[in-house]
Amino acid sequence: MRLTPEDGVAVVTGGGSGLGRALVLRLCALGFTVVAIGRREAPLLETQSLAGERVVPMVLDVSDSDAVRQGFEKITDQHGQIALLINNAAVYPQRDILDETPESYARTCDINFGGVVACSMAALDQMTRRGWGRILNVATFADLNPLPGASAYSVSKGAARIFTRALVADLADRYPNIVISDWMPGMLRTEMGLPEGLPPEVAAKWGVELALQVAPDLMGTTFEQDREILPPRGLKGKVKDMVTFRRRKPRVLSPD
Repeated sequence: MRLTPEDGVAVVTGGGSGLGRALVLRLCALGFTVVAIGRREAPLLETQSLAGERVVPMVLDVSDSDAVRQGFEKITDQHGQIALLINNAAVYPQRDILDETPESYARTCDINFGGVVACSMAALDQMTRRGWGRILNVATFADLNPLPGASAYSVSKGAARIFTRALVADLADRYPNIVISDWMPGMLRTEMGLPEGLPPEVAAKWGVELALQVAPDLMGTTFEQDREILPPRGLKGKVKDMVTFRRRKPRVLSPD
C-alpha cells in the first residue's frame, strides 16, 4: 500500500523554496520524477540544480485555475499519469487587518485556498478516471488560533482544511483508493517560519513518508509532524474504549 516511482509522477506546489523544495528533493532521492510548481522560474531552476534531471520545473500561478488545468494536462501529456499531488504552495503576508484591502485579502485566499482547490480538482480529473491516487495537503492550526497580522493566512488555511474534509465526504465511498489527507509540518526554519524552527529537510522526510502511503484508512486523517492526530471521542466512545481495552493509538511515521 505504497506509491513507487513506477506508479507515475509526483507534483509539488511551491517547489522553489523552503518545505516545498525539501519535499521535491526527498521524492527525487527516492527515485520519483517530480514536477515542481512555482510562480518564479529562478527558484525552481535552483531546485532542479540540487536534484538533477528528475525535477521538472513548471512556472505556474496556482491561483489561476485555467492555467492550472492546462498545466496538469501538459504534465500528463509529457510525463505520464500523476500519482501524487502535494499541495504546499502558500503565502504568509503579515499585515494588520486595518492595512488589508479586500483585494489583498482575496489574493492571499486565492493562493492558499484557491490554489488547493484548483490543483486538487485538476489532479482528481485524472485520478477519478483511473480510480486511484494520492493527495496530501500541507495544513496548519492557524485557523484555530490566528496570530495578530495573519488574518488572511489563517482564514485561507482554515478553508483549505475544510476543503479536505469536504473532498472526503464526496469521494471516500466512491473512490476508496484515492487517499486525501492533511499534514501539519510544524514551525519550520524557512522564510515563512522561525529562525529556531525545524529544518525543512527533517520535516520533509515525514511528509513524503505520509504522502507515499496509500492505505484507504488514511483517508481524511491529519498528521502533525510525524504523529497522527486522532479525532476527538465522545463520552460513549471513551467508555467503550475503557471497557474493551481497545483505545486506539496514533500512528507514527518512521521514514527510512
